[in-house]
Amino acid sequence: MSDLKWYVVKAVSGQEKKVKSYLDNEILRRGLSELIPQVLIPSEKVYEMRNGKKYQRERNFFPGYVLINADLSHGEVIPIIVNIPGVLGFLSSDSSNNKKPVPLRQAEVNRILGKVDDANETGATLTATFILGESVKIIDGAFNGFTGVIEEIFDEKKKLNVMVKIFGRNTPMELNYSQVEKIE
Repeated sequence: MSDLKWYVVKAVSGQEKKVKSYLDNEILRRGLSELIPQVLIPSEKVYEMRNGKKYQRERNFFPGYVLINADLSHGEVIPIIVNIPGVLGFLSSDSSNNKKPVPLRQAEVNRILGKVDDANETGATLTATFILGESVKIIDGAFNGFTGVIEEIFDEKKKLNVMVKIFGRNTPMELNYSQVEKIE
């Protein structure tokens, strides 16, 4: 019977995907898929608006960390993981005393994996957070280039009521998050 538990491995920030790739290759090469069945980088897809264009990217929930489902009772597994390029060691282990890494509690695993599942189900989210009274620039539509002030925010619909000054008069407009960008 295997003793599979989830562990957190510290990785050089920005190199989590490389570490995962190296680990996956090493697991296949050595035939350790029963001892290390899963390597995971908790992330979500997010949309960002830059210069009026919508960009999709992946954002890590925990930059600099990789989750590993592994059975560390076999002596060969820990050195293989620790010697992967970009790996700094296990989280919650004391290398000076050669203590075994401490696994995540099941509640933590469920929370993290649940968060990943929720992000995958909902697709992607727009990362803009708006504040009442904040000035925004319209980047899409008939009033492209105009600026206005946020009067109301409808998070569930991803819309804003913006007061725009047109020909010297304040005019309310309902706009999507994707039609405006923050003025910095």
